[in-house]
Amino acid sequence: MKKKIAILGSTGSIGKQTLKIIKKDKKNFDVVLLSTNKNTKLILEQAKEFNVKNIVIKNYESYLKFKKKIKYLKVHKNFDNLEQFIKKKLDYTMCAITGLEGLKPTLKIVKHTKTIAIANKESIICGWCLINKQLQKHKTKFIPVDSEHFSIWSVIRDLNSSVVEKIIITASGGPFFNNKNNSLKITPKLASSHPNWKMGAKISVDSSTLMNKVFEIIEAKKIFNIELKKFKILIHPKSYVHAIIKLKNGLIKIVAHDTDMKIPITNSLYLNENKFIKTKNINVKILNNLKLTEVNKKQFPLIKLLKAVPKNNTLFETLLVSMNDELVSLFLNKKISYDQISKNLLSRINSKSFSKFKRKKLNNLAQIEKLNNFVRLKTKTLSVISSKK
Repeated sequence: MKKKIAILGSTGSIGKQTLKIIKKDKKNFDVVLLSTNKNTKLILEQAKEFNVKNIVIKNYESYLKFKKKIKYLKVHKNFDNLEQFIKKKLDYTMCAITGLEGLKPTLKIVKHTKTIAIANKESIICGWCLINKQLQKHKTKFIPVDSEHFSIWSVIRDLNSSVVEKIIITASGGPFFNNKNNSLKITPKLASSHPNWKMGAKISVDSSTLMNKVFEIIEAKKIFNIELKKFKILIHPKSYVHAIIKLKNGLIKIVAHDTDMKIPITNSLYLNENKFIKTKNINVKILNNLKLTEVNKKQFPLIKLLKAVPKNNTLFETLLVSMNDELVSLFLNKKISYDQISKNLLSRINSKSFSKFKRKKLNNLAQIEKLNNFVRLKTKTLSVISSKK
């Protein structure tokens, strides 16, 4: 029987890679739903190729134009009425909508799928308690797809978290790790050039500041319900080792694989089916020269933010994600300089305007959406003013 599949964010990098994997085994998959923000040209091609009858187009203007033009597809403007066309539970859903825009769709589709793979770190960081509540309620299996979190999950998914002594997540250090020229003017183009992974501009900038690792530690803490103090970041320029897990029985498990997202995606699609993937041979040269090093806090000051992460479910993470998103956007649009991302983030997170949200308990999605809008507007205004001084 064919597996019924939904891909949220099918026109993005993870969505396209997921469809590329499915394409090689079409006879075993039935793609029921695809979604995009406004890339209507690509989603139409995808719908035709995989015979998909239902698509969601988030951007309202794009939705109206597409719906008027294309009559043979069921076009939806949001995820509010999934039950109208998902009559039976899907076998698998890939959630790959970028940013906080992916949280609401994720919460909406949990009850309609047996397994949900999430490649959206912002949704987990800001709304994990809301997602997990739905997962438990509807008995939906969850698989993290970020390479680091999938690596950790592959080792400890059948273990009690209490047996874990230490988890190390590796960071490449980004494009400026070995840069000794402090006078180098860092442009959006330079900061977006990741040395190992093919990623979007925003996440590449986060990699260069190590903010992505701050997010990944928070994400892992929530997913695996493990204390923050048990996590550590080490610089590993080759990005071959993704996680190192030390168990209390003395075993140390190292998870390594090529810098190719098809590995976690394929393994999540074919869970427990022993699907073979053609990959490169083991790189002994890299294994003999891992060059794992401590993080230099002067070079990567944003690592200090981990000390501020609260134990309980609060709005702190939304504050952090929204502020960083807006600052990176300002940098990419050449409104602020590269070093102002870190300087603004570290100073504003403790400012009177924002500090009160660190202790405010998270109860619902509306709180996250409201704070996200507030923080973005406030950050944009303050940062633009400071850049002109």
